[in-house]
Amino acid sequence: MTSPKFPVPDSPADTATADAAAVVAGAPAAKKVGRYTMLPRIAGRSYIPLGLFARVPLAMLTIGVLTLVTAVSQSYAIGGFAAGAVGVGAAIGAPLIGYLADRLGQKRVLVVAAVLNAVAVVAVVVLVYATAEFTTAATAAVLGTTFLAGASSPQVGPLSRVRWMALIKKMPKDQQGPLVDTALSLEGTADEITFVLGPALVGLLASLVAPWLPLVLAATMTLALVTMFAFHPTQHAVTGRRSGVGGNAGYLPSESVNWFKVAVPVAGMVCMGSFFGSSQTALTAFTGVFGSVDQAGLMYAVMGASSAVTALSVAYWPVSFKHAWRWTLTAGLMAAGAVMFLLPNSLGTMIIVLLLVGLPVGPTMVAIFSVGSVIAPPQWMGTVMTALASGIVAGTALGSSIAGSLAQSTGYHAAFIVPIVAAGALFLLGLASAMVLRRPATIQ
Repeated sequence: MTSPKFPVPDSPADTATADAAAVVAGAPAAKKVGRYTMLPRIAGRSYIPLGLFARVPLAMLTIGVLTLVTAVSQSYAIGGFAAGAVGVGAAIGAPLIGYLADRLGQKRVLVVAAVLNAVAVVAVVVLVYATAEFTTAATAAVLGTTFLAGASSPQVGPLSRVRWMALIKKMPKDQQGPLVDTALSLEGTADEITFVLGPALVGLLASLVAPWLPLVLAATMTLALVTMFAFHPTQHAVTGRRSGVGGNAGYLPSESVNWFKVAVPVAGMVCMGSFFGSSQTALTAFTGVFGSVDQAGLMYAVMGASSAVTALSVAYWPVSFKHAWRWTLTAGLMAAGAVMFLLPNSLGTMIIVLLLVGLPVGPTMVAIFSVGSVIAPPQWMGTVMTALASGIVAGTALGSSIAGSLAQSTGYHAAFIVPIVAAGALFLLGLASAMVLRRPATIQ
């Protein structure tokens, strides 16, 4: 009896590597394996749905805090400040969590973050309902607690991207580029889905039951799902920088980060967040004129839906079409599309515009994360990916505040100028990223 050509693999990643190697070696295959079909073979069948639902609590947090605090305090201002505190906390805490994950390994950092975040979110609920009158001191206590809730938010999305990068590095060289595109496209789509699902879930539960329920559910989901994500076998691919062997094999502890280069995609994510925040705020002002402000969330979901679909398509773009030029092209389309925000004078026409504007958004996000993955050394991948995520959060707060001021003082037309400017800045940063990546990289 002859021995098999490839040994029986010990993990899903080994299975995918063996499948790819068999194809490279010319071994017969029962059927061609698609790119998205390869991903569960690399990470395991449970990983993709777990990574999707484990990031839902974070998508629920900001709008959940806004809903609860506004409902109890009867003040839009206090509710807005509380939601802003969540954003500021997340923008500061995300890179710190990424740095600790790079240093200590994802498992222990995610478990601690999940526990702290669940406690902080429950503390927000208890403190808000225990506050009889929102005096200055009571409001400060609420804002401090919501800040901690944001700062301790487990960064599942960015750290999931780090795991994909580490897992794909085990694949044959000619497989890595297409699989990186596929994994990052899937992650971008997962982000878009949760951006839509999280607020919708908050609105449904708060209106049908009580405003405290979404946050309690988010805390419960964080404890359960983030802990499961932390212990998933894929975490062994990124075990921290304390050792140069085992799961950390191939990492280069002596390699430093060029933070000037990293600043380009981070600035891009700030502009992307500004586009999101200003679009949503301006759209709220628009629906207030032509419908009801309650319709803004559903209208905004239209852009998220088209963005999610096109993000998936990036997996099939030519590898020769470099990430920086993808960023430049799609950001240019975003800027051109954003000008159409000034045209509608009814909800129906705005839906069409949102559908069209959303098409280049998903690919632009994927391209920016891809540029970040090229620039970041492997042992700093978590820090860079979480810095990109925090850029979105900071940009969202910036864009929504500027657009809100313009909408209040001038009207929705002036507010829509902000996403146009943000998309234009994204285009210019895309050109800058092309200059940054002129030197050849391992995966471009």
